Amino acid sequence: MKLRTLTLGCKVNQYETEYVREGLLGIGYEDAVGSEHAELCVVNTCTVTAEGDAKSRQAIRRMARRNPGAKIVVMGCYATRAPAEVAELPGVSQVVTDKRELPDLLGRFGVTDIPTGISGFGRRHRAYVKVQDGCMLRCSFCIIPYVRPNLASRPVEHILDEVRRLVGRGYREVVLTGIHLGHYGVEWNRHAPKERWNRLSHLVRQIAELPGKFRVRLSSIEATEVTRELIDVMADYPDKVAPHLHISMQSGSDAVLRRMRRRWGRQRFIDRCRLVQKRLDRPAITTDIIVGFPGETDAEFAETIDAARAVGFSKIHIFPFSPRRGTPAAEMANQVPKHVKQDRTRELAAVEAELRDQYYRSLLGRRLRVLVETQGLAMRREGRESGGSGTSCRYATVELQATNAVEGQFIDVVASAICGERIIAN
Repeated sequence: MKLRTLTLGCKVNQYETEYVREGLLGIGYEDAVGSEHAELCVVNTCTVTAEGDAKSRQAIRRMARRNPGAKIVVMGCYATRAPAEVAELPGVSQVVTDKRELPDLLGRFGVTDIPTGISGFGRRHRAYVKVQDGCMLRCSFCIIPYVRPNLASRPVEHILDEVRRLVGRGYREVVLTGIHLGHYGVEWNRHAPKERWNRLSHLVRQIAELPGKFRVRLSSIEATEVTRELIDVMADYPDKVAPHLHISMQSGSDAVLRRMRRRWGRQRFIDRCRLVQKRLDRPAITTDIIVGFPGETDAEFAETIDAARAVGFSKIHIFPFSPRRGTPAAEMANQVPKHVKQDRTRELAAVEAELRDQYYRSLLGRRLRVLVETQGLAMRREGRESGGSGTSCRYATVELQATNAVEGQFIDVVASAICGERIIAN
């Protein structure tokens, strides 16, 4: 029996698809390769935007066309939000509306030894490890808390066992991810004395103490959850915990942040980032910013630009505001015209390029540990040949001049030049 999987959306979705895939491969399914017909298709959907819904529908229809007669199982946030709509699409045989049902799904297909985690991540060199699910916040622009409202943290031992397996199979970077990563352990801690709390900082420390040549990286986290304890763990294990945090700012204007229903103000965010920069050695701080949130004025956008400069982000993911039906922001007055959002996106992108260049220049002459992801490239850039490329500990893409780079392994190099969005190293 041939199996085909497709994932749309976030790192958590990618992890959950791999979990289902591994369970099915364990009872005899085989991955469909190229144009091979698959008897079973699994589509993991996204609903974070209306475009995500549309892409999910297109993906399901495409699966049905290319694999006639196949059973199509649809999971993910779009399946949770609109199960009846999904069930009417061609070829759909099952709709999984709650990710907590995944073990039951595997059981229905005959998996008797239900896995507690994964042991590989396809052909990637970095493996995602889901540690937490659910979000209890209600940011005014976000639909995800409505489709993943239940907090659920994985047991520490399951996570540690999973990391051991992945490292044993040659993965040199594990990325901790969750719907709200900083809420790891929150539901356990509510009724426990503080001395028995198990928070993200405790988990990261235990992972960092595992033997093996690997590093752990954190995915997106909120500023209020970048605790002193977490920063201490990063400082205590500089070779095991990547000096990089993706701290979602969304806006640098207090007024916009209030309309977004965020939990902090501009200055508190900046102060937390500066604390990270003071405690760690040239950490990379990346972020998300929404441009053109309802009612955003020129002055409020200017505050966002100013806040970005104050932090000195190394990368900014820029999202022009897109109204998401079912969220309060979609119904707000003073929606910003499209051309204004486009102009502001271009301006912020120019600032991002400037800040990235400044950060990369601060790394010149410094040693970087790079996970080699492509090897032996005959890639000519300005008359040069590249020996490969990879991702540095500080989340910069590095073009390697070294000829001893081995794909899937670490190499220590010295940053020597900048070429656009890459660092050149030898």
